[in-house]
Amino acid sequence: MMVAALSGVALYRSLLAEGVLSDLFKPRSTFIIAASEEECTVLEAHVAALSGEGVSVEAFGRDTLRQRFPALSPSVRMGAEVKGDGHAIGYRIVNRFISTAGVTVRRHVEVRHLVEAGDGRVAGVATDQGEFHADAVVIAAGGGAAGLLDLNGVVKPRKGQLLVTERAPALNASMPGSIMSGRYLLSKGSQKGAPVSARGYGLIVDPLTTGQFLIGGTREESDDRQANDLEAVRRILADAIALVPDLARVRLLRAFAGVRTAVVDGLPLVGRWPDHENLFVAAGFEGDGICLGPVIGEAIAGLVCGETPSLDLHPFDPARLAVREAVA
Repeated sequence: MMVAALSGVALYRSLLAEGVLSDLFKPRSTFIIAASEEECTVLEAHVAALSGEGVSVEAFGRDTLRQRFPALSPSVRMGAEVKGDGHAIGYRIVNRFISTAGVTVRRHVEVRHLVEAGDGRVAGVATDQGEFHADAVVIAAGGGAAGLLDLNGVVKPRKGQLLVTERAPALNASMPGSIMSGRYLLSKGSQKGAPVSARGYGLIVDPLTTGQFLIGGTREESDDRQANDLEAVRRILADAIALVPDLARVRLLRAFAGVRTAVVDGLPLVGRWPDHENLFVAAGFEGDGICLGPVIGEAIAGLVCGETPSLDLHPFDPARLAVREAVA
């Protein structure tokens, strides 16, 4: 996943240089902050892993970190600046790609099932507005991939709750990058043998170009996307203020919730679907879809055209599920 993410950031930078994403991708650092012994341990391991992949990352002790990032609380114990990172808003990236490519998007069309052509091929998809035929079919339907490919129990929903504040230009400008708490790494199970709880909290404080802050969030084993709850909002805000005390003077504008698509082994499904020559899948990225979406799209396009992608997709091969089920 780390190698794929680095490839994803590299593609964003290339598209920025080409002008495709000139106003949508903002290069900047990410600061991973540890405030407990447990967070320090996982952060040290993460820094070593990033450095091993050639990422420019610098670790700081408490005093140096406060000098680099004065908005942080004195309670922080250590931090690491991941350089060469960046920020993008997902739906804006999608809209830009659609308009640039000039493709046709049929909205509000329900795909009900695949249309089999025989001999290990599919002819297209059946929808509530008739059949659509194609030489190849790519299923990039998030949680919807479960029903289309009979993946119930393999692909699962994971709810997240996020908050957006009012504009606070001075505080926003004082932050040299986004903040990721060491607890975020813990919530993703970055440490070996991490327990999975019904609700995990992993703090991110993201200074937006609007002067606002995006603050998150939760990872919940739930498909209830209907509403936020006071317990989660209170906890997210308390954690954010504990890390950046001046956020206590910034008003919360709104809270929202949604469901990410996760895979039981923590890796997305990317590649040719087993026993089908012209059926492909790209789903299950959970919270990493914004980073990985463009580079995975490029790789899938290569597969459809019979090319070998530069990104190694073997770890994400959907065929691994059959092996997993056989072993289980």
